[in-house]
Amino acid sequence: MGLSTRLRAASARRPAVLPVTLPGATRQRLALEAELGAHGPGFADRPAAASALVVCGVPGAGHHDVLAAVWAAVPGPKAYAVVPHATRVGDALADVRRDLAAGGDGPGPVDVAKHGHTEHEHGHAEHGHAEHGQEDGHAEHGHAEHGQEHGPEHSREHGHGHGHHHGGLVAGLPMADRADDRDGLRLDRLHLTLGPALPDWPTGLLVDVALQGDVIQEAAVRWWASEPPADLPFWTEPWLQAAHGLPVPEGAAARRSCAAHLDSLARLLSVAGRPQPAARARRLRDALLGGAAAVTVAAELPRLVRSVRRSAALRHLTAGIGELPSPQAESAGLMGPAAAGDVHRRVLAWLDAIEAAAARLDDRNPLPPDAADGPRGRLDGRPPSQALLDVLPGLLAGAEFACARLIVASLDPDVDEVLGMAAAHG
Repeated sequence: MGLSTRLRAASARRPAVLPVTLPGATRQRLALEAELGAHGPGFADRPAAASALVVCGVPGAGHHDVLAAVWAAVPGPKAYAVVPHATRVGDALADVRRDLAAGGDGPGPVDVAKHGHTEHEHGHAEHGHAEHGQEDGHAEHGHAEHGQEHGPEHSREHGHGHGHHHGGLVAGLPMADRADDRDGLRLDRLHLTLGPALPDWPTGLLVDVALQGDVIQEAAVRWWASEPPADLPFWTEPWLQAAHGLPVPEGAAARRSCAAHLDSLARLLSVAGRPQPAARARRLRDALLGGAAAVTVAAELPRLVRSVRRSAALRHLTAGIGELPSPQAESAGLMGPAAAGDVHRRVLAWLDAIEAAAARLDDRNPLPPDAADGPRGRLDGRPPSQALLDVLPGLLAGAEFACARLIVASLDPDVDEVLGMAAAHG
């Protein structure tokens, strides 16, 4: 067996998967994390380190340009697969391994868009979406990265067709234009788009930024979606079900809220370069969504809370950035942990919310139809994540580029919540 054959066989057995999650595909993301956490080396943290691109959700016409750009940045041999349903993760990864064993570089996103479904989609697309209330088991993924390590590279790799590169493109890279800085000098200004295919990044979010040096001068947010998700938003599902008259125990809502905060906390810890507590947060999130007993959660949670609260390194990294004064947060309609001060205070507020929700896991009383306190705020008016999206540009403007990922992660807006609630009320 030649060296190339052995390398191909090794790549097929342990593919480095770069996941891209589409709006409405949170269940698929969590299931993919579980499968890779249990049976593989985890995720690739950038296209150049990947051997497979796996899309969670079924791409629409509005997704293909970005997926094609990401696919082009993945070196060969490589494989592409789609996870249309949370129960089909194993099939998608089996397709990836088979394609890589055969030499890779089979149909990519553009080929699938032009010529129809992949073999995997042909076999399983008819299964549709998960039913409301289904819980999927999942485990942590092992990539940790600092907010400053992958920002510009990922923007260049993933931003084609979505950034406003006023300076033009050369070899696919944005060129700088000129603008006045705060001292009235004419300095180069670079336009980049962050997202949507970044690890530990809010699903479907795109942030267009204008940089002068390492400072963000302007920022604008939008989302990456071709149509509203078909299912209720995953993290707010129990409250929306109760509002529609379905029986939901208080403990089930508390379980989902606790898991949502742990998911957000894990993203921020990973972006902050704290892989061990991030992994513990994901394990607890997965245990909660898998139906773990309250006593099991109570035994594991204090260690995580204690380590995060006492982390001087995390406090030093996150204190004083992304600060939002209380009057401004109140006028913007911010609710929940994200309304608390700076990035570090939001982390502490998440911990408080996690402990409070964990104490209610065994509550069997029915959730009232007018109970609207979701993980990110009340759900009986404007989606709380819309308020998070509205304040994000102002928090990013004037911040150092290295802090951008931490600020975004500390808010962790749920685009699915915005799209899903708009569709429900539309």
